[in-house]
Amino acid sequence: MNINSYYNARKTIFEGIRESSTVTKILMSLLMACFTGLMAQIIIPLPWTPVPITAQTFAVLCSGLILGKKYGCLSQILYIILGVACVPWFADMSGGIDVLLGSNCGYFVGFILASYFIGAITDKYADARNFTKMATVIGIANFAIIYIPGLIGLALWTYATQGTMLGISELLIMGLIPFIVGDIVKILSAASISKVFLPKE
Repeated sequence: MNINSYYNARKTIFEGIRESSTVTKILMSLLMACFTGLMAQIIIPLPWTPVPITAQTFAVLCSGLILGKKYGCLSQILYIILGVACVPWFADMSGGIDVLLGSNCGYFVGFILASYFIGAITDKYADARNFTKMATVIGIANFAIIYIPGLIGLALWTYATQGTMLGISELLIMGLIPFIVGDIVKILSAASISKVFLPKE
């Protein structure tokens, strides 16, 4: 395969996903929800925080890249709704409304928003699909769009369950700092997928 064939192939695949039927897009969203649930089972619990290290954020970041803003976002909505309703695919094979309203509640909100944000940039700006620009976009999605609601939710959950409001340093140690190195790996991996598989025109 020469370089032009490679460029044509990835453009054809990208456009095929974006232009497929609504039913097909919903099925792809469901598959991405399944992938998110699978990645959520790659887990490293931390003794000082109820928020574990998982690989599910990688699936969230990829959902917007692959499916675009609307159906990437839908994949995360399906992941949450099905996890609450009947599928135990949250971290550590858990599920139900208690998990949704637990210490990770804000992160779930962030998943939906981050997928939409990445998808919106990917859909609208072809030149943003290169490695450097997409790493920046994904970094913003990860560290701002996921963590801001995530940390707010963690603080509110801690106050509701323990009656104490966490200080900023305590909150960051529980909900952000331990995850930075792994998140950088996920960001760079997702940006690499954009570089290799998404057309730049």
